[in-house]
Amino acid sequence: MTPMNSSDITALLPLILITATAVVVMIAAAIRRSHAVAAVLTLLGLAITFASLWYVSPLAPRQVGPLLTIDGYSLFYTGLIVAATAAVVVLSYGYFERQTEHREELYILILVAVLGSMVLVASDHFISFFLGLEILSIALYALNAYLRDRALPLEAGIKYLILAAASAAFLLFGMAFIYAELGTMQFTRIASLMLGGSNLDQPVLVAGLALIITGFGFKLALVPFHLWTPDIYEGAPAPVTAFVATVSKGAMFALLLRYFYTISIRRFDSIFLVLAIIAVASMIAGNVLALLQNNVKRILAYSSIAHMGYVLVAFLAGGAMGAQAVTFYLVAYFITTLGAFGVVTVLSPSDRDADRLEDYTGLFWRRPALGSILTLMLLSLAGIPLTAGFFGKFYIVAAGASSAIWGLIIVLVLTSVVGLYYYLRVVVAIFSAPEAAAEELPLLPVPASSGIILGVLGLLLVWLGVYPGYLLGIVTTAVRSITH
Repeated sequence: MTPMNSSDITALLPLILITATAVVVMIAAAIRRSHAVAAVLTLLGLAITFASLWYVSPLAPRQVGPLLTIDGYSLFYTGLIVAATAAVVVLSYGYFERQTEHREELYILILVAVLGSMVLVASDHFISFFLGLEILSIALYALNAYLRDRALPLEAGIKYLILAAASAAFLLFGMAFIYAELGTMQFTRIASLMLGGSNLDQPVLVAGLALIITGFGFKLALVPFHLWTPDIYEGAPAPVTAFVATVSKGAMFALLLRYFYTISIRRFDSIFLVLAIIAVASMIAGNVLALLQNNVKRILAYSSIAHMGYVLVAFLAGGAMGAQAVTFYLVAYFITTLGAFGVVTVLSPSDRDADRLEDYTGLFWRRPALGSILTLMLLSLAGIPLTAGFFGKFYIVAAGASSAIWGLIIVLVLTSVVGLYYYLRVVVAIFSAPEAAAEELPLLPVPASSGIILGVLGLLLVWLGVYPGYLLGIVTTAVRSITH
């Protein structure tokens, strides 16, 4: 193994900066408790990390040891993760300012989770994959259960702990099987051996891939590994739920795309069939189960299961167009999910989250701006034209059509129609006449910073729906690193 040089250290600068930010926030909290100082230092570190991506980009692509690949693909997803985390931090400040818990440690945990996510998107080896996953998961245990005086967050933390342990066990067994068969844990080396064709039918190799897919299924909440999702979404604090739904899942899907694109999943008919069945089951179960919910966070939880099924359709389409569709759709999903949970966050009082459907009755007439933003986010999740969600679904359909996976496309279209019903249920509540029950939710002042974030998310949603060309250009350049 060659020693690291200055170029390698420069390539790792975003990870170093995030780690340094976590240490600085920890030291600052030890010296003097201040929620505002912790939040500002976190945002400053995230901003510097985001700016460093332009400094690192001339070095890309660069292999840093056997574990990490710093290329346009990893830098794009790192930027997406950092930007989404900044939005979560801003929303968290107003939310946790109303809580009695110590607040400073929250930002340390968020930064640690971001570090794990950044390692995941740059991983080119099973060891870095597992280390990044565990760094992310350990931070999420505490984040989910951060409000210790409530029963639901504690339940969410315990359930996520069990989930992570189960998924880690499946992943480790899968990695062991693949290593036993191929003698390597590096993605590029695995790909070169498998593309040779001599090992494709080995039962140990197929079993290893199946176990790894099971581990991914748990983390991405794909059917039949989805049962934890509604309870975690409902129990975790609203901004933490936004983080889990976006950054955590986005990092895992970025790694899934890199890993399976490298080994060419279309060469494995059995694995492709299993993933196709999982995609269909996720789209159907996610949308049908969401119809039965009266809790907004649980509606969004089941909706996320369906959306991960949609992204899996683009993933199965393969080719450069499939990779581009996955990446574009994840960006749109980040924006809409952050916006939806952002509204839940700013409306939540100190004793509970604003997650009951009746909490949103007449919201437009009581809070026109928040009602409009939430409506916009729900319409984008439903795939209504002139939103980023519509173009994202259109891109997935186009990618699927290019690969002739017509069955998956038909299921996607039909289940999207079903999804319209439960999104419109919330929209109807937002625009209905205010009722006395809705007045039980106090009209809390919206922090200026949270209002700005929600406004920016709303503008981005419309801009990408009307003019997606700019983002498409960036996405095309980014995925070229894994599709060349």
